[in-house]
Formats: sequence, structure tokens, C-alpha cells
Amino acid sequence: MGRRVKCRRICEMPRIEEFAPANVNCQEIIEMTVDEFETIRLIDHQGYSQEECARQMNVARTTVQSIYDSARKKLAEALVEGKKLKIGGGAYEVCPDAKECCLRRCGHPDCEGDCGEDPKNCRRGCRE
Repeated sequence: MGRRVKCRRICEMPRIEEFAPANVNCQEIIEMTVDEFETIRLIDHQGYSQEECARQMNVARTTVQSIYDSARKKLAEALVEGKKLKIGGGAYEVCPDAKECCLRRCGHPDCEGDCGEDPKNCRRGCRE
């Protein structure tokens, strides 16, 4: 019997849960978990390091690396082979303080939310 999977903390549910190639009737579906999506969002979209992502998701860096590798393989398969990508499921919990602590305002891991909506106003040196 394997070890129980620890819930991964995510900041928000994906806004779009399904992607499919245009003008193609997709029969095959790739299923990406919500925690896999969150690693893509944090690392590739927000520019977090794996270590920063691990802190945000409340898991070990090696766990993030494993989740991220799985997510990228699924994303690549969907793009290259023209398969439908569905996002859902997985072991996660939505952060109860997402509006205050999850750093969505500017994306900088050290920002304390005092910069408003514009990363240029962050006193902590946000990435643009």
C-alpha cells in the first residue's frame, strides 16, 4: 500500500477546464489534474522557481518537480498529437486566503499584496 497523497494548496480553480484543437473531432482526451495545472500556472505563467512553487503549494520541491514533469508531458501530448485536454480532479485544496496571500496581484513571491494590480508598483522587485 502506497503512502497517502498530501493535499496540494492551489490559489484558484482553472477558469477554463477544457481545451480542444479547432476544426478537429477529438476522440482522445488527456486529463490533467488541478494541481498539475497549478504548477504550470505558477512556474511557467507566474515565473516561480520550483522551490517557490513548492512553498506556495505547501509540498516538497521534489513533489513539485514530479507534478510539473507530469503536467508538461500531458500538455505536450495534447498540443503535438491534437488531443483534447481536460483539467479536473487530483488531491488539492483551495487556499482559504487566496485573495490576500496567494500573490496573484503581481506574481512576485515576496510581495505582500501592497502593490495593487500593477507589478511595477511592487516594492519587492516584481518581475515584469
